[in-house]
Amino acid sequence: MFTGIIEAVGHIQAIDYKGSDICLTINVGTLDLSDVKVGDSIATNGVCLTVVQMTDSTYSADLSLETLQCSSLNKMPIGSPVNLEKALQVNARLGGHIVSGHVDGLGEVISIANLGRAIEYWIQVPKDIAKYVAQKGSVTIDGVSLTVNNVQKNRFKITIIPHTIDQTIIHTYKVGTKVNIEVDVIARYLERLVCGQEEHPSSTPSQEGISMDFLAKSGFLK
Repeated sequence: MFTGIIEAVGHIQAIDYKGSDICLTINVGTLDLSDVKVGDSIATNGVCLTVVQMTDSTYSADLSLETLQCSSLNKMPIGSPVNLEKALQVNARLGGHIVSGHVDGLGEVISIANLGRAIEYWIQVPKDIAKYVAQKGSVTIDGVSLTVNNVQKNRFKITIIPHTIDQTIIHTYKVGTKVNIEVDVIARYLERLVCGQEEHPSSTPSQEGISMDFLAKSGFLK
């Protein structure tokens, strides 16, 4: 688990192609690896990667075809900057929100505007992801825990403060940049709880939406 609070910005140092999979080597920049060992997890642009080799300043991780298909890491060349966060420790502060490092899909930056010292970004996501994004809810973009300030159909707005701009790769975004999206884990489990049981069609909400009768049948009302 992670918090979405970025600890350092590193960069891709090497890419080793292994058939349909790849092994990435990441130079961690200022990230302290003294408490990291092989087998630990590091969120890399929001993707939970397992350390398979490491030095004092780098770690290597294998990326499966599934990870490559769901994230932007397969499109990033050597030298690309990446957001880094080590796995959450039990005694650490949860400064962002609960982040699993399991990317749901790709979004695209469609608009950028200055707002005082902050910057506003509009992100467009596929419809199957957009349903999980709620105004004033949380979303993870390239591993950064962010608050959704507005939602319009399958687009949402985030406002990035100067500190986040300085400490992450978000300042490198341009219109058209592809970003890794992870929705709030609570939204995913809630959907499964409410309407994910295909073996019980009567437990699925109708096209008209969730009714009081549906909530009662699903056990939310007595």
